[in-house]
Amino acid sequence: MANATTANPTMIAPAAAAERIAPRRLFAFLIMVFGMFMSILDIQIVSASLTEIQAGLSASSSEVSWVQTAYLIAEVIAIPLSGFLSRAFGTRLLFAISAAGFTLSSFLCGFASTIEEMILWRALQGFLGAGMIPTVFASAYTVFPRSKFYIVGPIIGLVATLAPTVGPTVGGYITDAMSWHWLFFVNIPPGVLITIGVLALVDFDQPNFKLLDRFDWFGLIFMAGFLGSLEYVLEEGPQYEWIQDTSVAIFAAVCVLSAVAFFWRVLTANEPIVDLRAFSNRNFAVGCLLQFCIGIGLYGLTYIYPRYLAEVRGYSALMIGETMFVSGVVMFLMAPVVGRLMLRFDMRYIIAAGLVIFALGSYQMTNITRDFDFWELFVPQVLRGIGMMCAMVPTNNIALGTLAPDRVKNASGLFNLMRNLGGAVGLAVINEVLNDRTDLHISRLQERVNWGNATAVETLNNFTQRLQGMGDAAVMAMKQLSQIVHRQAVVMGYGDAFFMLTLFYVGLSLMVMLLKKPNAAAMGGGGGH
Repeated sequence: MANATTANPTMIAPAAAAERIAPRRLFAFLIMVFGMFMSILDIQIVSASLTEIQAGLSASSSEVSWVQTAYLIAEVIAIPLSGFLSRAFGTRLLFAISAAGFTLSSFLCGFASTIEEMILWRALQGFLGAGMIPTVFASAYTVFPRSKFYIVGPIIGLVATLAPTVGPTVGGYITDAMSWHWLFFVNIPPGVLITIGVLALVDFDQPNFKLLDRFDWFGLIFMAGFLGSLEYVLEEGPQYEWIQDTSVAIFAAVCVLSAVAFFWRVLTANEPIVDLRAFSNRNFAVGCLLQFCIGIGLYGLTYIYPRYLAEVRGYSALMIGETMFVSGVVMFLMAPVVGRLMLRFDMRYIIAAGLVIFALGSYQMTNITRDFDFWELFVPQVLRGIGMMCAMVPTNNIALGTLAPDRVKNASGLFNLMRNLGGAVGLAVINEVLNDRTDLHISRLQERVNWGNATAVETLNNFTQRLQGMGDAAVMAMKQLSQIVHRQAVVMGYGDAFFMLTLFYVGLSLMVMLLKKPNAAAMGGGGGH
């Protein structure tokens, strides 16, 4: 071996050069990553402050929910579209248009004076900003040599998981310190810098404007009908008894018809708007399924923890953010660790371990009481952070890192879509479980809390004595007891939701057996022991 090296040293030099990451490229990529962070963060940063936006725009609670729904529907349509647009416009131009459009619509959102204006600009913000997310994933797996995936993989994995997790924290701080308008204005300075930076530095590929001549408008219409309706049904369904509500039933019908038309169009068009051939790669197909299920946990727990803290503990947005920050810190610390683990161990085992650790964090919450506070939530949140990073980063690498480079742009849109759809399905299922189980526990507790229950009678008598001279003491005491029963039923409902997630993720960890072991050389060392 030594003789070969000394005999022909020039053979080593080009290989080493090819493995180096040019500083300019890395800096350009990091600018893009920050743009993606802003786009994902904007979903959760606003969710923590919807009540303030509602008051500021004099909107009803059903109207203000559309501030989120409009963004999510627009984003879910734009993400799979990005694959085609990225090939047509090139990474540099598409990302610059996305960043500039996102910045401008943020500016318009901040100055919105009516709820209708806000919903319109939020939809525009979601549609334009969405292009940044899959473009970063595609760039990570096409621009950098495969031996460096253990570095770039954790960077994008960290952003994809950290942004939704710290969103409520950042939103709480901004709203508390300034006003809800600044949730949008805060995007403007970095948005301008990202747009300029991308135009100046990104040179990853060349545009192919001729593709635009073959743009499939029917495909876009069918896809918008399918994904937009699906997102609407999942968002609105739990609170309106699903298809018993007319609007949900209409959108469910539109979703089914559009889905049939969309898949027919995609499979028959010469230049389909979304290329589904990537699903013929087994690791990509299973990776997408895992990503869908990881999205359930990522967005589900980012919803369930703040809801518990607000509903049961009575926390403000700022206090919720400070409590939730634990997971974000753990994810940040775990990113380089996961990168190193991928060099040493089979990535399938890391994914399985991550899913089991995530399930363990959920299991610790199954015995939740109304007294659970920062320290009771500390260990479950640490486990959640570790589990999410161990599951997410290797899944990204196995799904996208094993594809041929020319397939990655389209595949990245599909892959990111799965995470968002998983989140939407997860929220719908969790809401349904919380509602149904709470109702069940209320009826069971009411059967037990009766005149034959000595503890209940004693508690009622204590309340009555304490409320003497403050009106009708007996009625007020009964109301207090009823509130205690309801709150206990709600807490038990949360315990059931966590138990459901525990079983789901333990079962999901077995799915890694469907993945083919990735080639160690192709994955930059992710073979392992």
